Amino acid sequence: MSDSSSKNEAKKDYDVIIIGGGPGGYVCAIRCAQLGMSVACIEKRAVLGGTCLNVGCIPSKALLSASEKYEDARDHMGAMGIKTSGVKLDLKTMMKHKTDVVDANTKGVEFLFKKNKIDWLQGTGSIAAKGKVTLTPAKGAAQTYNAKHIVIATGSDVAAIPTLKIDEKQIVSSTGAIDLPSVPKTMVVIGGGVIGLEMGTVWRRLGSKVTVIEYLDRILPGMDGEVSKQAKRILEKQGLAFKLGSKVTGAKTDKGGVTLTVEPAAGGKAETVKAEIVLVAIGRKPYTDGLGLDKVGVDLDERGRVKTNAHFQSSVEGIYAVGDVIAGPMLAHKAEDEGVVLAEILAGQTGHIDYNCIPNVIYTWPEIASVGKTEEQLKDEGTAYVVGKFPFTANGKARAIGMTEGFVKVLADKKTDKLLGVHIVGPHADVLISECVTVMEFGGSAEDIARICHAHPTLSEAVKEAALAAGGRALHI
Repeated sequence: MSDSSSKNEAKKDYDVIIIGGGPGGYVCAIRCAQLGMSVACIEKRAVLGGTCLNVGCIPSKALLSASEKYEDARDHMGAMGIKTSGVKLDLKTMMKHKTDVVDANTKGVEFLFKKNKIDWLQGTGSIAAKGKVTLTPAKGAAQTYNAKHIVIATGSDVAAIPTLKIDEKQIVSSTGAIDLPSVPKTMVVIGGGVIGLEMGTVWRRLGSKVTVIEYLDRILPGMDGEVSKQAKRILEKQGLAFKLGSKVTGAKTDKGGVTLTVEPAAGGKAETVKAEIVLVAIGRKPYTDGLGLDKVGVDLDERGRVKTNAHFQSSVEGIYAVGDVIAGPMLAHKAEDEGVVLAEILAGQTGHIDYNCIPNVIYTWPEIASVGKTEEQLKDEGTAYVVGKFPFTANGKARAIGMTEGFVKVLADKKTDKLLGVHIVGPHADVLISECVTVMEFGGSAEDIARICHAHPTLSEAVKEAALAAGGRALHI
């Protein structure tokens, strides 16, 4: 960041002004600059990177990795002949590791802004009129900038429960959950989705007794049903407890912790559940507060998201939106791809994103990854399909590394064999899913994966075997 940028004394006219410095915004800014446009990015935080880099994806993965290593050293290495004793948790140092990881990533984005000559305007952005953006810095007077194109990339915020007041001390959001000063003896996680399971896993590994309360009768809603069942079984085996089909209707806090009132979702007698810390993880909502969208006529949908066309343009010409603030999965990589595609469209090129080929990963252990359709979706659509499955218990590499939980599940069109979806519960599922995404992007078939030579011994052989199983010819089961 240049000195002039830090003082918000950049030039007044740009080809593109982006409001929001998270994955969607900063990647869009970089690609616009690469394509020869003059670019400014408004970010109210003191650092770039948005929720993902600062209080979301990156710090949570740092804690997931560190807590996993701690648990391995404490509980699992002995089975491989590595005797450990006196393993202790140094939470302060673990949190420093998290902070160091975050700092390295945010400074990396700042470097990329310098490299690509992008002006970072610190403060809160709002749209004053078509082609005009107002910057309100933390100190000093507001300023107005002109832009041919305005991009809304303000991301999302924590979804709250009206009856629970998040104080980030006893009742916390995901932001508070990555920064607890000590390991709570007991924790209740409200919400059995990605964030709840990941953060619940972290604190369970570090010594908390964790209970997950979920309104629906299953965890991981939206994922393949078989994956959901398997994940619950594995996580229960690890020590997580679940109360499904339940809703939290009230909370009282005192020095001893939090007392929740919990009722059956379908109605019935209430009970109380006590915990030292309560994590509210029921999802996220698009962040459009203070942008002045109503004043300039930008239409929002029923969920508060910016309505856009196929080119990411809102109802007002010259105003665009990407990422969590528009329809689609709230995933950082989805936002990044949209930012790139939009930049290329603004440059007169043709951009493309296939929303059926966006992978989703949950970083519990084993990891959970998916792309494409679930079996339930195919049934609802009336699509004829075949299933190929292969368990990691039958994979040589998985046995060698002592990680045999889970399976690979391949869904293919019954007539054409076109790959329709892949679902993985298992070690390094985040990496294994990439091959499947690539094949789906090229319109490939299960047989295409089956006929590719996979190195031995590797976990990726489980993907090949599942693809073979879809054709009725698996070799190792």
